[in-house]
Amino acid sequence: MKKKGHRPVTKVKNPEPNLEDPDWVIWAAWADRVTFEEIEKKTGYRESDVIKIMRRSLKPSSFRLWRKRVHEKSIKHRKKFEYSRKVISSKIKKSDYLL
Repeated sequence: MKKKGHRPVTKVKNPEPNLEDPDWVIWAAWADRVTFEEIEKKTGYRESDVIKIMRRSLKPSSFRLWRKRVHEKSIKHRKKFEYSRKVISSKIKKSDYLL
């Protein structure tokens, strides 16, 4: 017999921790859509501070992997992200949508 009103809990692979939790900075640094500017606004940690935290918290191989990922992604910096969005949108023309 099933209970009424029971809703399944949706599980996320890496759920967002509380902002007060020290692991939030690590979570945000790994998240693609959270920029360094947002991290600084919420926690006061600048990009160099986040790099130091990640260096202390991660294994050396994981830190190198993260640095490579951050360096290659244009999303972690707001200006680079906005520029990449403009380049992509300029390549997509209205005629592409009119088929």
